[in-house]
Amino acid sequence: MQRERPTGVTILAILAIIGGVFGLCGGGLGLLGGAIAGSGALATSGVSSTDTAALASDAGVLTALSIGLLVLSVLYIIFGIGAFRLSPWAWTLGVALGVIGIVFDVADIVLSHSFFSPIIGIVIGALILYYLFRPNVRAAFQRA
Repeated sequence: MQRERPTGVTILAILAIIGGVFGLCGGGLGLLGGAIAGSGALATSGVSSTDTAALASDAGVLTALSIGLLVLSVLYIIFGIGAFRLSPWAWTLGVALGVIGIVFDVADIVLSHSFFSPIIGIVIGALILYYLFRPNVRAAFQRA
């Protein structure tokens, strides 16, 4: 018996895959930038050791953030594919990604003192979680 996929799930799946692909591109470029900055830190001569250490530290942070972005991007693509198929595990992954997104947006507010963009992210994340917990959506994913 074929279950009918709600239109909102289709939209979320498409957006998750598109976002995941862009995230892969950004994470790949970040890794490249981290490698270039790291090699620049190794190749510095006549530059103070403090500047070299700062460059190496920045390269390490960029590399770590890029790896995190790559992992999240792959998870978004996996969620998108699972949502298209209405796989029960995709609902759980979607909820987890929604919560992670909200946590990162709250951390952004606390750490960078930016406000507008993270608030929009929190609202969007909350709306997605609300949608995923609607009875018809849970039922489509075979979640009671």
